[in-house]
Amino acid sequence: MLDDLSTTDMLLRAGVASILGGAIGWDRERRDKAAGLRTMMLVSLGAAGVMMAAIMFAADLNGDGSVQLDPLRVISGIIGGIGFLGAGSILHAKGQIRGMTTAATIWSAAGIGIASGIGQFALAGVLTGFVLVMLVAVSSLKGTVLPERDKPAGPGDDDD
Repeated sequence: MLDDLSTTDMLLRAGVASILGGAIGWDRERRDKAAGLRTMMLVSLGAAGVMMAAIMFAADLNGDGSVQLDPLRVISGIIGGIGFLGAGSILHAKGQIRGMTTAATIWSAAGIGIASGIGQFALAGVLTGFVLVMLVAVSSLKGTVLPERDKPAGPGDDDD
């Protein structure tokens, strides 16, 4: 993993991150949610780009043995930073909390971008599949298996 990435590797990793983030964003877009296609593509691509930069930087610094750089710290930084972005999508007004699913989806798109950025395409694909199943299947269960709400959403509800 800690080696120089070829242009082909970079394009592949960035492309996979964009496409998988776009798949999630497309679902959000068609449901007219705040964070849609472009947002999810950019979050996933950005996370992949930061990971690729960290991998290449670590390879450069670790090559001579004088400096040790840990790309795992970069993952931690991405997750924390994306948490702030997601927090900005959560709204609290009139006793209702909205945007929890959007925040969780943004965070998931970053995880998919990280997996793509380190070249773990199978993991990125599996994560994308699970996210889409959760967004589509669970949404379609509302009113059937899951009860409709007749009261305002409470803390932690994901009716965004």
